[in-house]
Amino acid sequence: MEVEKGKTAKYLKEKRPVSEQAKEELKKFNKKKRALLTALKDGEKTVPQLAKVLELETNEVMYQLMSLLKYGFVETGEIDDMDEYFTYKIKSNG
Repeated sequence: MEVEKGKTAKYLKEKRPVSEQAKEELKKFNKKKRALLTALKDGEKTVPQLAKVLELETNEVMYQLMSLLKYGFVETGEIDDMDEYFTYKIKSNG
């Protein structure tokens, strides 16, 4: 008996399609993720610095950073001169 690969995923996609709202939210998230990673290519930055560069609220930047930290895209650096904020940087691969 031959088993069709991906049959379960195909079946679930047909039965429970992803909503348009979920697709739009994912697009927004990915756009912000790219902007944040691009801003960090210039060097380490704190949350307020990133918020200023990206013209986003600090809580939105923090949410994005914590997601990127969780999935290994960024890492924490040193604490700033005022001992208030950690810097964040793109994670090195090795």
